[in-house]
Amino acid sequence: MDHGVFIFLTDYGIDGPTLARATEERGFDGLYLTEHTHIPTSRESSWPGGSELPSRYSHAYDPFVALSAMAVVTERITLGTAVSLVLQHHPITLAKTVASLDRIAGGRFEFGVGPGWNREEMANHGVDPRTRTRRMLEHIAAMREIWTKEEAEFHGEFVDFDPIWSWPKPVRTPPVLIGGEGPTVLDRVLSHGDGWMPRGGQDDDVDVLAGRIAELRRRAVDAGRDGLTVTVFGAVRDRAAVESYAEAGVDRVLYGLPDAGEDEVLRTLDDLAGLSQPG
Repeated sequence: MDHGVFIFLTDYGIDGPTLARATEERGFDGLYLTEHTHIPTSRESSWPGGSELPSRYSHAYDPFVALSAMAVVTERITLGTAVSLVLQHHPITLAKTVASLDRIAGGRFEFGVGPGWNREEMANHGVDPRTRTRRMLEHIAAMREIWTKEEAEFHGEFVDFDPIWSWPKPVRTPPVLIGGEGPTVLDRVLSHGDGWMPRGGQDDDVDVLAGRIAELRRRAVDAGRDGLTVTVFGAVRDRAAVESYAEAGVDRVLYGLPDAGEDEVLRTLDDLAGLSQPG
């Protein structure tokens, strides 16, 4: 099982290149960034983490710009989003951004995606929250066309364009990791994803997770989609929990890093590095 980290990379915390080098030096397999384009000052949407929204949400770097800087100072680790709010971007421009980043990274980019929870944020992008999941899936499908076709076209409910030329193409079609834990998320993984990214530490029963992973893999084989991966976002920082994830069939765990300065983040990386070593 691979071990990686994720962070809200902010303008008041550790800088991206320093973090990327330190992550690779400590033997982690991947580094993932969150995304919020902005946070409306007036918010009615309930934040899943509580009542007060932390400042890291409105101070986060653009993940694609930051990951490009991280790519040039690393050689091995996977770089990804966890998660990108794809429906808040135009799919033609986001397809080019992702392809450009993947080429800079030498094919190391993984595209964790989700529809988001902040309805006011979506509305500022002209997105109707009632259609967010359907729209996200259509954006993913349109981007795949651009990444894989010399002359791509797409005609859907939300995305419509006649044949286009768009280069660069990615080194490989970036694996799409579908975030979420809802009752229909496995349907989306099977129809549009290359992997599933559920959250850990959400009063989750690992036995339930193991059952859903078994269901996903069984359905994937039936659909001719064997090879789908499972990445647990926000894994519990405990050796027993990590061992349980591995037994459940998880392919990768991502531990959260604090939105803090260099000293605190590096200390946290040192502490987490021990979890990837045999007990």
